[in-house]
Amino acid sequence: MVKLFVDDKEIEVEQGSTVMQACEKTGAEIPRFCFHERLSIAGNCRMCLVALEGSPKPVASCAMPATEGMKIITNSETVKAAREGVMEFLLINHPLDCPICDQGGECDLQDQALFYGRGETRYEEDKRSVDNKPFGPLIKTTMTRCIHCTRCVRFMDEVAGVHDLGAIGRGEDMEIITNSPSGLGGELSGNIIDLCPVGALTSAPYAFKARPWELSKTNSIDVLDGLGSSIQIGSKDGQVLRVLPRLNEDINEEWIGDKSRFAIDGLLNQRLDVPYKRNSSGKLIACSWEEAFQSIKAKTNNLKPKEMASIVGGQACLESIVALKDLMESLKITNLDSRPESSKLPINYKDRSGWLFNPSISGIEEIDNLLIIGSQPRYEAALLDARIRKSWLNNNIKISRIGGGDKTSYEINDLGSDIKIIDQIYKGKHNYNKILEKSNKTLILIGESVLNRNDGAGILGRLREIAKKYNFYSNKWNGIGVLHTTANRVGALEAGFVPGKNGLCTEGILKSLKSNKIKLLWLLGYDEVIPKNNSESFIIYQGHHGDIGANSADLILPGSAYTEKNATYINTEGRVQRTYASVPPPGNAKEDWKIIRAFSEYINKVLPYNNISQLRARFEEINKNFNIENSLIKSDTNDIGDTSVKLSSSKIEPANINYFMTCPISRSSETMAKCTISKSKLDM
Repeated sequence: MVKLFVDDKEIEVEQGSTVMQACEKTGAEIPRFCFHERLSIAGNCRMCLVALEGSPKPVASCAMPATEGMKIITNSETVKAAREGVMEFLLINHPLDCPICDQGGECDLQDQALFYGRGETRYEEDKRSVDNKPFGPLIKTTMTRCIHCTRCVRFMDEVAGVHDLGAIGRGEDMEIITNSPSGLGGELSGNIIDLCPVGALTSAPYAFKARPWELSKTNSIDVLDGLGSSIQIGSKDGQVLRVLPRLNEDINEEWIGDKSRFAIDGLLNQRLDVPYKRNSSGKLIACSWEEAFQSIKAKTNNLKPKEMASIVGGQACLESIVALKDLMESLKITNLDSRPESSKLPINYKDRSGWLFNPSISGIEEIDNLLIIGSQPRYEAALLDARIRKSWLNNNIKISRIGGGDKTSYEINDLGSDIKIIDQIYKGKHNYNKILEKSNKTLILIGESVLNRNDGAGILGRLREIAKKYNFYSNKWNGIGVLHTTANRVGALEAGFVPGKNGLCTEGILKSLKSNKIKLLWLLGYDEVIPKNNSESFIIYQGHHGDIGANSADLILPGSAYTEKNATYINTEGRVQRTYASVPPPGNAKEDWKIIRAFSEYINKVLPYNNISQLRARFEEINKNFNIENSLIKSDTNDIGDTSVKLSSSKIEPANINYFMTCPISRSSETMAKCTISKSKLDM
């Protein structure tokens, strides 16, 4: 520890701390523009000047290491004059755009000019003008406002690992430029909007929509991937206008992916706002809720339980999954599943270690060795990929992969795509075994596509035995991590939405639908494959967008999106999280569990809950942890997988994912469509 004095107060800080950190520990407020806790120190703006005893001039507190016996003054006249001078220089070329700038009301320059500036200008010369740069469809640039803090450059270099930004020139001639005429690459570029302390970088889709103080703010989570990043939803007049990240050290730190931030315009497009029924000519026409329920009742009355089935999608919330499962059980239907077609994910709760990302998201920063199998974290979970890069930079971890994939932002040892590699490692006959022997903490990251193979159980079993052999499959450290690409796949498995006794899995249900053995199929937010329909089968689609599932349905029940309901989700690591309604659902759409509850009453199979509190009380019977928000439900290390399953000869390949279009919301987003086009140009 280091002892020093700040404004005559003695304080102790850790070795390696900066003067700024020491000052803030005493409660002193130090202004800054370029400094950010998660980026390297630049010392560009000089706004953080403090007086140091023995120094002839004020020093930049962000870059000065705290040393023993230092005496620092943060509030002297000298410091005040120095900060006023720095602010005056910053404002010399800054345009008076506040009335038309989207940063107005949450601008660091506005705030600090008020508290640390002179209050009036002495500058009467011409201001400089800078050409705007092409940052792509997401970021609007007004580079005349730029104060050269370089936060954007450092974020893209250090966190995102995309080297598309830089600075040229010096002094007044300095400019931030991009080397990509089609815009910025990567999946995290929108975070530089939050980092920019002025209005140089603002959200293009949000331009001129609202002022910050006009927005109603709702804390929630993102459901467009499997991580469940913490977000704040900004809405006005019943419409979601923007999404910002919230601090969550366990998951997303203070970043979010571009899809989470910008796909919200998809909430307005292709929405299902009334029930629809397919008529005799094959067209979907609007109908009432009673007509919709009557159609389902007429079908269920004439069918045996084995002729009916239900599949839920990865974005369905826990409340609707539990309600639908209860309804299916009341009808004695056992053909239930929540896994992708051909998935070999385990279905027994005791084997949940085989469907969880067991090391936890933040646990990536503890490992020294990572093996990625059949996954591209960059596209499947961009913020997890950023964690991997962070661990690679800070801890120098070794990263290898089986299954190939696109270029990464970290050094990676490509072992190939042959399935035999896993068998060789399992038998101790591969060079990679030497790396495993030297590792203290290994993580095997398994892509969902691996467990969707016919030999998925065999692969999982061999990986479990490898982990056991090298001591990273235990209650102390479970290094098996399955990366799901959807928000609540884990939640559905935890709730037991899996085949019952003699029940069919997803693959069996879809095959039986095609052969007319399944005559009624209830899809809850399932948009992953197009069911093979026939003239005699009846498909019910319950969801919020007219996407893949709705297009093949005979009856549509309009549900609500994640911004329109209080709902529970369990992310890929098994963490219980909740969304909170910020806007009402459109038209005559309802919350999904309420639709199911209303139908149960219509057929005299009344479910025993009338409100969400009673429904969540039902959670207690399934798993008491479901009602503990932000709880991480750890798993036991059981014998997951099956080593007796013979491995096929087909190569391991990651899922072919367009990051910007992975779900009904993002596929309905015009902004995501523009991003897809922009990325295709970058890849050319």
